[in-house]
Amino acid sequence: MERFGPGNTHEVTNQVPPLANYNLFASDAALAAAVEREGAAWHRETLSRDGAELTTPDVLALADLANRHTPELSVFSPRGERIDALEFHPSWHTLLGLLRREGLHALPFSDPQAGAMVARCAGYFLHAQLESGSLCPLTMTFASIPVLQREPALFATLRDKLYSREHDPRDVPLDQKTSMMIGMGMTEKQGGSDVRSNRTQAFAADGGGGRGAAYRLVGHKWFFSAPQCDAHLVLARTDDHEGLSCFFVPRFAPDGSKNAVRVQRLKDKLGNRSNASSEVEFFDAHGVMIGDEGRGVPTIIEMANYTRLDCVIGSAALMRAALVQAIHHARHRSAFGRHLADQPLMRNVLADLSLESEAATVLFMRLARAFEDTTNAPEERAWRRLVTPAAKYWVCKRTLEFTGEAMEVWGGNGYVEEGPMARFYREAPVNSIWEGSGNVMCLDVLRAMEREPDVAQALLGAWREAARAHPALNAALERLMKALTSAPEAREASARRIAQQLVLIAQAVLLTKHAPSFVADAFIATRLGDGCGESGRVYGTLPASFDHAAIVDRAFTG
Repeated sequence: MERFGPGNTHEVTNQVPPLANYNLFASDAALAAAVEREGAAWHRETLSRDGAELTTPDVLALADLANRHTPELSVFSPRGERIDALEFHPSWHTLLGLLRREGLHALPFSDPQAGAMVARCAGYFLHAQLESGSLCPLTMTFASIPVLQREPALFATLRDKLYSREHDPRDVPLDQKTSMMIGMGMTEKQGGSDVRSNRTQAFAADGGGGRGAAYRLVGHKWFFSAPQCDAHLVLARTDDHEGLSCFFVPRFAPDGSKNAVRVQRLKDKLGNRSNASSEVEFFDAHGVMIGDEGRGVPTIIEMANYTRLDCVIGSAALMRAALVQAIHHARHRSAFGRHLADQPLMRNVLADLSLESEAATVLFMRLARAFEDTTNAPEERAWRRLVTPAAKYWVCKRTLEFTGEAMEVWGGNGYVEEGPMARFYREAPVNSIWEGSGNVMCLDVLRAMEREPDVAQALLGAWREAARAHPALNAALERLMKALTSAPEAREASARRIAQQLVLIAQAVLLTKHAPSFVADAFIATRLGDGCGESGRVYGTLPASFDHAAIVDRAFTG
């Protein structure tokens, strides 16, 4: 038996070294192949450079610091002036600086070229593996650009600041800044996802009104995302129209004073703690109507489509981040005489997680290409309009279970805050809730199918061709098409099942085309085949007949 000297109780062994100094991009075979396939090969070197930088110890530490030192609100100055100032840890601003440097807030709009949307989504995926809270203002800024572009006079004053690759954290009037961020203010206490119940009022400031006119806003917002942003897009009602209108509400009024958007408090959230979410009230706040009066919801829906895509990417990134941590841990940690990764049951768990992660990756990259399409071809429109909300529902839901399983691979070390697993787990629910809960997404899928049946048929027809060589996939597609012909009330009650099947079939079709057969076959058999009921929802229940080791080795080459 080993003896220790005085004051020395034990030797530290069998602890896993921190995962650092690897390349997020080069170690991800599915992502690298998708970048080439979907038209962004020209961006490969940039992604590889960024993928290496994001895993250096100094950069990895930024995520922990930004989440330990959360934003603080100062409502009043020492002299009693209303200032509503927010203070962030320097790590937060460094993270936003990295995101803007890569153009992830505007790339397809500021530098339009073939593959720009794909390139931006791949880069966003890399950064989302580092830290989630800093993505929120970046996503909203990105999604606001196509909406603001429809207002030429306003956009001309914002364009350079929106496209700037600098991060300017100063809380000063916009004309003094080098760049800007945009937030959103939609949700009110009484409505939640039902924004049509909003009560905030907008009154024409100079007796006129309409698109491009100034208004005074009075009301409240229960969730006002990123109150430090330089402007927000807000929904409110006018006296002249029954429907909601959309308004551009800057942080500073035209006279240079702080706009009358009073921050009541910051939300104390489960996760996403580095980012500030708030509750605000408008006291005759200055705003400018964008879009047609009474058409605020359709105006903002365009923005929501982009934010939903980012929800899918952000959740897929959490999966990927948790997966590589789990694989790394299992390759270094020993139990019962062998590394965890060499034990059959643990390999099963890791392989199952790997399948889920790769399926999410190929899905969001295909969606990225569809968002770039300018032909409005029915199949591409179907990917955007039907598959995006379904993917937002399913991928975000699966991330909750996924991060919990990956945490368990780490054991007790995964449950403490010194490592990243607890943060990944706390981040997992937000994308499922934000920008439309699961039920809202699934009902949106049904609504889109009913309104554009030709688009749905184009997609299902293309999938039928791909499914012919795979009996289980073909049978699943037949079941989906049968479900879509049921009575309206039955369809609504089954909306989650329909959305789930839609996504699983989409993922399976993509994997049959773009992944090795040992990946595609295992995914189809356990998600869509006759034996999928035996697998259930618990990871690590793959049949022993599949090559678990090959699936894990493909997943992470680091």
